[in-house]
This record gives sequence, C-alpha cells and structure tokens, in this order.
Amino acid sequence: MSQRWVGTTYGNSRMHRWLIGMLRVIDVRVIYVIADVFVIPVCLAVNPSRRTSYFYFRTILGYGTLRALWSVYANHCMFARIVIDKFAMYAGRKFDVEVEGFGDFNRLAEREEGFLMMSSHIGNYEIAGYSLVSDRKSINAVVYASEKQSVMENRSSMFSRTNVRMISLRQDMSHLFEINSALSNGDIVSFPTDRFMGDARYVEREFLGRTARFPQGPFSVAAMRGIDVLAVNVMKESARRYRIFVTPLEYDRDASRSEQIRQLSGAYVGELEKRVKAYPLQWFNFYDFWN
Repeated sequence: MSQRWVGTTYGNSRMHRWLIGMLRVIDVRVIYVIADVFVIPVCLAVNPSRRTSYFYFRTILGYGTLRALWSVYANHCMFARIVIDKFAMYAGRKFDVEVEGFGDFNRLAEREEGFLMMSSHIGNYEIAGYSLVSDRKSINAVVYASEKQSVMENRSSMFSRTNVRMISLRQDMSHLFEINSALSNGDIVSFPTDRFMGDARYVEREFLGRTARFPQGPFSVAAMRGIDVLAVNVMKESARRYRIFVTPLEYDRDASRSEQIRQLSGAYVGELEKRVKAYPLQWFNFYDFWN
C-alpha cells in the first residue's frame, strides 16, 4: 500500500447536516454508543483499515493477539468519537480543554516573526484551531484540498471566529506561495507532518522501533527560514475533555540545511512517539505507514 493518503471524511453533505442537527439535542455519549454498537462492526467487516490497525498493535506495539484484536475495535471506536466530536463542535457544543505549554505558544505569538506548528493524525488536532488563539497573528492551517465541502464549510465558519484560515494542499504546489506569504507577514502556519500530499520528498526516522518516512516539506520550510517550531498534539481524555501538548522543537540554526532538517525531524518524531505511546488508541493513520 502507498504511504500517500487520499481519504476524506465519510458521508455526504446531507448525512453531515443530519448529524449536526442530532448533536444539537442529543448528548455526544449517546452517539458514541450508537457508533460503537452499530457502525464500527460494519466498518471493520468491510474496511481494510482493520489490517493496518492490527499490524500497528500486533507488530509495532507488540501486543498479544487478543489484546491487538480488541485494540483494533477500540481504535476505530475512538476514531469515530473524534469525528463525532468535530461535528459536535460544528453544532455548538463545547469541550473542556487544558493546554500544557500555552506559555510557549504565547511567547512566539508576541514576536514579530512567524512560526510553524507541526501536527499529526493522532487525537483531535482540529480543536487546536479553537483553543490556541492569538490576537496578533493569524493561524494558517494547511489542510487536504479534497475534503468534503460540508466539512470545509463548517471548518471555515468555526475558524473564522478564532482568526484561523485554511490553505489547501494542491498537486500543483501553489499552496507554497500562500505559506510563504503568511510567514513573511509574521503569521503562523500549521502543517500536517505525517502524510504525503503533493510533495514526495521525505526523511527517514526510526519511529516506534521501525523506520518510517515523513514528508520533508514542513522541516524544509522551517530550515530555510530559521524560524521557531512547535509540535502540537491534541489528545482526547474523556467524553468532554481534551489535553493539548505544546512542545518547542530545538535545532541548530547555524548548521547546514540538511543537518537542520535532520535535527528538526528527529525532535518532532521523538515528540510524536512520546504521545503515541501515552495514547496508543489515538493513532489514526489507517494505511501501511511503515510501508
């Protein structure tokens, strides 16, 4: 299987509007149970993601057979809950959010220079767009260009209240001009750092005991400009609570470009590994990540 991800949020616009309407009047936990009992078993029966999820738990994390099988189910249930939470936010629901490292974010937000935030498909990163807010800087979130229109519209509506705009990743690489403009204006750019979407260049790092490829682009942008970088991970802790981890990534800005990329990627992957080990059920790359 390719490491290039091509997925979008499941369902059509009508289904998304129906779910948002339901979440305005029904507790999210009721929808969780419906998904756990009726939706996830069907998804596991027809979706090949069960195989890559099992490989992750059985081979990468070294779980026993029965624990790995149960974790595959629990992993998909957790993913469904993350998606439900996103639509709950679109419906106006609020979650309790605690931020570790908010001072690091504020320190960089007060400076004139722009900076990068790096994330991965673990937990619910979208919540960072509603919680890490700066009055001085816009946050430019790099997102997948082919996401469902209804999802993009809801994101745009929610993000417009918190000074966040979206930059769509495009095959023609024209998003690079928007990224460059945002950083030149002293704003923040938020990058997904675990999936290939447009640029096939990569760096290889040991991740959870095996070699994995990570897109080089975000690290190259930071190295070219010599700017600050934060790793941001948003992890679900209960039905109504999330914890955001903000971690500065250190690198030698006087080193060669290739060495800066090596240091930055190593620091980022180390932080990612730390969060995945602490929240193993919240790893949501349902394809052959280690290839």
